[in-house]
Amino acid sequence: QVQLVELGGGLVQAGGSLRLSCAASERTFSSAFKGWFRQAPGKEREFVAAISWSGGSTYYADSVKGRFTISRDNAKNTVYQQMNSLKPKGTSVYYCAAGLDPRDYCVSYEYDYWGQGAQVTVSS
Repeated sequence: QVQLVELGGGLVQAGGSLRLSCAASERTFSSAFKGWFRQAPGKEREFVAAISWSGGSTYYADSVKGRFTISRDNAKNTVYQQMNSLKPKGTSVYYCAAGLDPRDYCVSYEYDYWGQGAQVTVSS
């Protein structure tokens, strides 16, 4: 069974930065579409960013555009999310996801595998 393991969550002050990473357990997923979603308490899971298998195309939610950067290293089977200028409303559990052929990259049910989540807390 494919596993996605996220690292890098934590507590940061508003305006600070964090970098999340997500490693896949199987090499075949080096060619999968990868995405990051987040879910705050009492809210639905929402799209944050996505990246094509080659890394040539990236997509962002309007709320994070210009502050977050998604990237991937297929040799390491790992996807990253650099988060700068973090805001308190960014406090959420962040999930990475892998999709073999998502028709809509910003829709959670189009992804086949999910990580366990990484807590990011942004203090004001």
